[in-house]
Amino acid sequence: MVTVELVGDETREVAVDAGGTYADLLAPFDVSTHEVTITVDGTPVPEDAPVEDSVDRVRVIRLIKGG
Repeated sequence: MVTVELVGDETREVAVDAGGTYADLLAPFDVSTHEVTITVDGTPVPEDAPVEDSVDRVRVIRLIKGG
């Protein structure tokens, strides 16, 4: 399980399968990879990169917010 914090919104525990990507962690949230940056320890990571076993928390920062 990975703790995923959507900054300014909510935090959830998300299960990730072996070989799962950072984009897969966004599934429970109503966001697209085009509107967020995913960071691990403050460093942006590519959404198509596999989630490493050592990662237990990520922050998702919304880049645009419309209305």
